[in-house]
Amino acid sequence: MLKDHAKLMQAIMVSGEIIGRKKLQKMIYIAKKMDFPFQERFQFHFYGPYSEELTTRVEELCNMGFLNEVKEKKGGYYQYRYTLTESGKEFLSLNEVDMPFLKECFNDMNDQNARFLELVSTVLYFDNLPKDEVASKVFTLKSSQRYTETEIDEAYAYIEMLKGKTGQPVA
Repeated sequence: MLKDHAKLMQAIMVSGEIIGRKKLQKMIYIAKKMDFPFQERFQFHFYGPYSEELTTRVEELCNMGFLNEVKEKKGGYYQYRYTLTESGKEFLSLNEVDMPFLKECFNDMNDQNARFLELVSTVLYFDNLPKDEVASKVFTLKSSQRYTETEIDEAYAYIEMLKGKTGQPVA
Protein backbone atom coordinates (compact mmCIF):
# COMPACT_ATOMS: atom_id res chain seq x y z
CA MET A 1 0.00 0.00 0.00
CA LEU A 2 2.62 2.56 0.99
CA LYS A 3 4.75 1.96 -2.10
CA ASP A 4 2.47 4.18 -4.20
CA HIS A 5 2.40 6.74 -1.38
CA ALA A 6 6.20 6.74 -1.35
CA LYS A 7 6.33 7.43 -5.11
CA LEU A 8 4.11 10.48 -4.63
CA MET A 9 6.22 11.63 -1.68
CA GLN A 10 9.37 11.24 -3.77
CA ALA A 11 7.85 13.39 -6.52
CA ILE A 12 7.02 16.15 -4.04
CA MET A 13 10.40 15.89 -2.34
CA VAL A 14 12.39 16.29 -5.57
CA SER A 15 10.18 19.27 -6.47
CA GLY A 16 10.78 20.98 -3.14
CA GLU A 17 7.30 22.45 -3.13
CA ILE A 18 4.34 22.13 -5.47
CA ILE A 19 1.88 24.99 -5.47
CA GLY A 20 -1.66 24.06 -6.48
CA ARG A 21 -3.79 20.95 -6.46
CA LYS A 22 -4.38 21.18 -10.20
CA LYS A 23 -0.66 21.49 -10.84
CA LEU A 24 0.10 18.44 -8.70
CA GLN A 25 -2.55 16.41 -10.57
CA LYS A 26 -1.14 17.42 -13.96
CA MET A 27 2.49 16.75 -12.96
CA ILE A 28 1.67 13.22 -11.78
CA TYR A 29 -0.41 12.52 -14.89
CA ILE A 30 2.31 13.77 -17.24
CA ALA A 31 4.93 11.74 -15.35
CA LYS A 32 2.74 8.65 -15.65
CA LYS A 33 2.50 9.23 -19.40
CA MET A 34 6.32 9.51 -19.45
CA ASP A 35 6.39 5.95 -18.06
CA PHE A 36 7.14 6.81 -14.45
CA PRO A 37 5.51 4.05 -12.35
CA PHE A 38 2.57 6.00 -10.90
CA GLN A 39 -0.46 3.72 -10.53
CA GLU A 40 -3.28 6.24 -10.11
CA ARG A 41 -6.14 6.00 -12.60
CA PHE A 42 -7.16 9.23 -14.33
CA GLN A 43 -10.37 10.31 -16.06
CA PHE A 44 -10.95 13.40 -18.13
CA HIS A 45 -12.40 16.13 -15.96
CA PHE A 46 -13.13 19.84 -16.20
CA TYR A 47 -9.43 20.77 -15.87
CA GLY A 48 -8.13 17.84 -17.90
CA PRO A 49 -6.97 14.48 -16.54
CA TYR A 50 -7.91 14.05 -12.87
CA SER A 51 -7.43 11.21 -10.38
CA GLU A 52 -9.68 10.72 -7.37
CA GLU A 53 -7.12 8.14 -6.16
CA LEU A 54 -4.41 10.79 -6.20
CA THR A 55 -6.60 13.18 -4.21
CA THR A 56 -7.23 10.45 -1.64
CA ARG A 57 -3.53 9.54 -1.47
CA VAL A 58 -2.58 13.19 -0.83
CA GLU A 59 -5.20 13.35 1.95
CA GLU A 60 -3.84 10.16 3.51
CA LEU A 61 -0.26 11.46 3.42
CA CYS A 62 -1.38 14.67 5.13
CA ASN A 63 -3.25 12.65 7.78
CA MET A 64 -0.17 10.46 8.37
CA GLY A 65 1.95 13.57 8.87
CA PHE A 66 4.20 12.86 5.87
CA LEU A 67 2.92 15.70 3.70
CA ASN A 68 2.34 19.31 4.61
CA GLU A 69 -0.61 21.04 2.94
CA VAL A 70 -0.86 24.80 3.44
CA LYS A 71 -4.10 26.47 2.34
CA GLU A 72 -3.69 30.14 1.35
CA LYS A 73 -6.36 32.61 0.35
CA LYS A 74 -5.47 34.13 -3.03
CA GLY A 75 -7.98 36.75 -4.06
CA GLY A 76 -11.25 34.89 -4.59
CA TYR A 77 -9.91 31.35 -4.28
CA TYR A 78 -7.73 29.11 -2.14
CA GLN A 79 -4.36 27.81 -3.21
CA TYR A 80 -2.62 24.79 -1.70
CA ARG A 81 1.12 24.33 -1.17
CA TYR A 82 2.57 20.85 -0.75
CA THR A 83 5.89 20.01 0.88
CA LEU A 84 7.26 16.91 2.55
CA THR A 85 7.45 16.99 6.35
CA GLU A 86 10.50 15.81 8.30
CA SER A 87 8.59 12.58 9.06
CA GLY A 88 7.97 12.18 5.34
CA LYS A 89 11.66 12.66 4.55
CA GLU A 90 12.57 10.13 7.24
CA PHE A 91 10.05 7.61 5.86
CA LEU A 92 11.50 8.06 2.37
CA SER A 93 15.05 7.58 3.61
CA LEU A 94 13.98 4.16 4.94
CA ASN A 95 11.84 3.25 1.89
CA GLU A 96 13.90 4.07 -1.14
CA VAL A 97 12.06 4.86 -4.35
CA ASP A 98 14.06 4.31 -7.50
CA MET A 99 12.78 6.52 -10.32
CA PRO A 100 15.68 7.72 -12.48
CA PHE A 101 15.19 11.13 -14.15
CA LEU A 102 12.31 12.01 -11.80
CA LYS A 103 14.06 15.05 -10.33
CA GLU A 104 14.90 16.55 -13.73
CA CYS A 105 11.37 16.08 -15.04
CA PHE A 106 9.58 17.30 -11.92
CA ASN A 107 11.82 20.34 -11.54
CA ASP A 108 11.09 21.26 -15.15
CA MET A 109 7.34 20.68 -14.81
CA ASN A 110 7.27 22.61 -11.54
CA ASP A 111 8.74 25.61 -13.39
CA GLN A 112 5.73 25.61 -15.76
CA ASN A 113 2.41 27.24 -14.93
CA ALA A 114 -0.70 25.15 -14.23
CA ARG A 115 -2.45 26.41 -17.38
CA PHE A 116 0.35 25.10 -19.61
CA LEU A 117 0.50 21.78 -17.73
CA GLU A 118 -3.27 21.47 -18.18
CA LEU A 119 -2.74 21.79 -21.94
CA VAL A 120 0.18 19.32 -21.97
CA SER A 121 -1.80 16.77 -19.96
CA THR A 122 -4.83 17.20 -22.23
CA VAL A 123 -2.67 16.65 -25.33
CA LEU A 124 -1.23 13.53 -23.68
CA TYR A 125 -4.71 12.29 -22.74
CA PHE A 126 -5.61 12.22 -26.44
CA ASP A 127 -2.20 11.01 -27.64
CA ASN A 128 -3.83 8.18 -29.59
CA LEU A 129 -5.35 10.74 -31.99
CA PRO A 130 -3.72 12.67 -34.85
CA LYS A 131 -2.46 16.15 -33.94
CA ASP A 132 -5.24 17.98 -35.82
CA GLU A 133 -7.91 16.00 -33.92
CA VAL A 134 -6.14 16.69 -30.61
CA ALA A 135 -6.16 20.40 -31.45
CA SER A 136 -9.86 20.20 -32.24
CA LYS A 137 -10.54 18.49 -28.88
CA VAL A 138 -8.49 21.15 -27.07
CA PHE A 139 -10.36 24.00 -28.77
CA THR A 140 -13.71 22.35 -27.93
CA LEU A 141 -13.11 20.98 -24.42
CA LYS A 142 -10.86 23.83 -23.29
CA SER A 143 -12.56 26.74 -25.06
CA SER A 144 -12.58 28.84 -21.88
CA GLN A 145 -8.77 28.64 -21.73
CA ARG A 146 -8.47 30.12 -25.25
CA TYR A 147 -5.44 28.03 -26.20
CA THR A 148 -3.80 28.89 -29.52
CA GLU A 149 -2.28 26.70 -32.25
CA THR A 150 1.13 28.02 -31.15
CA GLU A 151 0.51 26.89 -27.57
CA ILE A 152 -0.51 23.44 -28.81
CA ASP A 153 2.74 23.26 -30.82
CA GLU A 154 4.62 24.31 -27.66
CA ALA A 155 2.89 21.53 -25.72
CA TYR A 156 3.99 18.94 -28.29
CA ALA A 157 7.55 20.30 -28.21
CA TYR A 158 7.51 20.18 -24.41
CA ILE A 159 6.36 16.55 -24.43
CA GLU A 160 9.22 15.63 -26.77
CA MET A 161 11.69 17.49 -24.52
CA LEU A 162 10.42 15.56 -21.46
CA LYS A 163 10.71 12.28 -23.36
CA GLY A 164 14.31 13.18 -24.11
CA LYS A 165 14.95 13.78 -20.38
CA THR A 166 13.58 10.35 -19.50
CA GLY A 167 15.43 8.49 -22.22
CA GLN A 168 12.23 7.69 -24.14
CA PRO A 169 12.31 7.66 -27.93
CA VAL A 170 11.56 11.10 -29.30
CA ALA A 171 9.22 11.36 -32.32
